[in-house]
Amino acid sequence: MNQRDPQFWMWSEACAMLERADQLRRQFFLLGAPHRGIPSWEPPVDVLETVDEVTIVVALPGVLPDQVEILLEGDRLRVVGRRTISAQGHAQIRCLEIPYGRFERLIQLPAGRFKLGCHELAHGCLTMVFEKS
Repeated sequence: MNQRDPQFWMWSEACAMLERADQLRRQFFLLGAPHRGIPSWEPPVDVLETVDEVTIVVALPGVLPDQVEILLEGDRLRVVGRRTISAQGHAQIRCLEIPYGRFERLIQLPAGRFKLGCHELAHGCLTMVFEKS
């Protein structure tokens, strides 16, 4: 197909726009709804389901275990906490892409009843395994 062909050019532009939209969707920093007027961000999650359990992985780089709260609210899971900025002294910020401050993520669980089995915050990810009952 000739690159000067309008159909090729339009198809190329459409694919580029879809790729850019996907990049924006995958960006780590997604502002959530303010909680009591305090801005928050939403960490990305993976939800994996097997016959016996549901595993949820929440990306929380630089967040300490005592800064995270897990709340099971019926058929939804709420992960709330805070990531503090790690700048030392009077550091001049050159680039700040990883969000900090209050975060909150509301995750809809699949239909069924669940009990939180194990959970761990390691290597920047909070992993929770919910057993189906």
